[in-house]
Amino acid sequence: FHRSKCIRILHTMIRVGDLDKSIAFYTDVLGMKLLRRKEYPEGKYTLAFVGYGEESEGAVIELTYNWGVSSYELGTGYGHVAIAVGEIRKTCEAVAAKGGKVVYGPALHGGATWIAFVEDPDGYKIEFIER
Repeated sequence: FHRSKCIRILHTMIRVGDLDKSIAFYTDVLGMKLLRRKEYPEGKYTLAFVGYGEESEGAVIELTYNWGVSSYELGTGYGHVAIAVGEIRKTCEAVAAKGGKVVYGPALHGGATWIAFVEDPDGYKIEFIER
């Protein structure tokens, strides 16, 4: 690829078993905005895009709901989505207070960086990194 200003990551897609529950997690618990949502009846799926800013400004997450599929095996290839946070302890407390599941930390990683992991309704891991 020729490096230019137009090359950037647009989104990461994950398949979800309950779209409304996933949208609620990413918006109500993690504080993202629902940027757009569209049904595709011919393909029997619905897409919803969530993020902290507009798609034109940064990467977002595409939540894909295939009609009638309520769960997926995550496999061993997926790792996590990372989000920079200001105060990791307060962020984890806020996630837990809203019903989110903190599965690790906050903990000092490598002696220099505070990290924590939360889990969305489908079991996908989201890493918080304190900046």
